[in-house]
Amino acid sequence: MSSKSVVLLDYGSGNLHSAERALVRAGAQVEVTADPQAALAADGLVVPGVGAYAACMAGLREVRGERIIGQRLAGGRPVLGICVGMQILFDRGVEFDVETEGCGEWPGTVARLDAPVLPHMGWNTVKAPADSTLFAGLDADTRFYFVHSYAAQQWELPENEHIAPPKLTWAEHGVPFLAAVENGVLSATQFHPEKSGDAGAHLLRNWIGSL
Repeated sequence: MSSKSVVLLDYGSGNLHSAERALVRAGAQVEVTADPQAALAADGLVVPGVGAYAACMAGLREVRGERIIGQRLAGGRPVLGICVGMQILFDRGVEFDVETEGCGEWPGTVARLDAPVLPHMGWNTVKAPADSTLFAGLDADTRFYFVHSYAAQQWELPENEHIAPPKLTWAEHGVPFLAAVENGVLSATQFHPEKSGDAGAHLLRNWIGSL
């Protein structure tokens, strides 16, 4: 069976080299590019992201990345967001009282965590649903690597009887926040699977296997 093709979207934000290596090790054929045709044609699209929400959205819009994401999802083509690449999928982000419009694939706001120590940096456990595809085969005490001060802390997408409910994975640092979402062909993780050792590699293999 041929390996799946994955485009790692290059829009000036994200740990591209470490993410590329991790995806290759997980069995994908990886191209790092902002070319729309390549991004639309690949079996999977990974949207990385580090740093400020506003800067990531500015970079994404420069390469029309929000349109690429929207077009893929409209065609039932899988997308995986990582870290700020997850955050920009929501309606908006608020950093230092500045509100930035996101991609709007999910309703809700990404805001600063109410925690005694920020950033939330290091290893943490998550609470994944039993029927998760991303976390299948991983123990409940498995730890993943986080580096962030902001997160989506509520899930605001209304239930729809015609669509399977999203699978929500939660973690806690001061307050509960969304650590991962699996919503049809759109998935995302707040943690960095490419920095999460064997656990992250397992999760990426699960995602690639679902393409």
